[in-house]
Amino acid sequence: TFTPDLCRLLAASGCIAISGGLEVASDRLLALMEKGVTIAQVARVTQGFTAAGVLVHAYLMYGFPTQTAQETVDALEVVRQLFETGIVQSGYWHRFSMTAHSPVGKNPAKYQVAAIGPEPGAFAWNDLWHDDPLGTDHETFGPGLAKSLYNYMHGVALREPLSFWFDFKTPRPTVPRQLIQQALQEPDKPDFAQPNRRLFWLGNAPELSFKANGGNGPKDKKTTRAILTCYEQAEDFEVKTTELIGPWLHELLRRLSADYDTKLLLKEAGATFPTGAGPWESFLQSPAWQLLREKGLLLV
Repeated sequence: TFTPDLCRLLAASGCIAISGGLEVASDRLLALMEKGVTIAQVARVTQGFTAAGVLVHAYLMYGFPTQTAQETVDALEVVRQLFETGIVQSGYWHRFSMTAHSPVGKNPAKYQVAAIGPEPGAFAWNDLWHDDPLGTDHETFGPGLAKSLYNYMHGVALREPLSFWFDFKTPRPTVPRQLIQQALQEPDKPDFAQPNRRLFWLGNAPELSFKANGGNGPKDKKTTRAILTCYEQAEDFEVKTTELIGPWLHELLRRLSADYDTKLLLKEAGATFPTGAGPWESFLQSPAWQLLREKGLLLV
């Protein structure tokens, strides 16, 4: 699963662009081809890559067995929403082709199509002709799909009705207008619910210092705060925490920045959390931890 943290790690390693197969952009057809993903999952993954600064190219398909005109229009609406939200930057529609050694080519009846030729030749036998009695006339949709996608990639006509792209009558989309937005609003798992994730720190080892506060009056209790100063290429920042947690956190980040080969899980880090520093789960929701997560402390 390409989590947002994994996307950030890939970006830090030098990944600048990815190409992913959204294929037919229909949950029914994705299940039929046993793709193993849903539209909602694709939306969250592409958002993760885009947020990490990685360009996303979508490999799109139309004309899959049993795909109806309604499903083709609905797929275009999904693609439109992906471009409108800015989580996909480019794409290309490919017409489905039944090849001899693909799952469809090996078992056409399972996909409710029939192979109608050509006969096996003496040299190569790969692309097969097929009849798709339950599907629409896929060829007629090709020009409109290509034209709309070209414009979407340039941020043009994203609010035009989908019928605008075709010179024949098409059904109205049945996909909710906020399908992608709703998928992106699904909350991520909290860190304490991911104990087996591996910790990565994209920054350098911080400097540790302490600062005493208060103690100026008889009733003013003196306290000491730990300050971790991180010097990074983009910006310097400080993480402030308790005197007890500071040295532990400093050692954790020093270890993560010095030894990338050693696998350290979140639960293993939690096992060394200082006794008396409060609940581990509470610390994972503290401002200090959240700031580090924002700046490059990853769970992969």
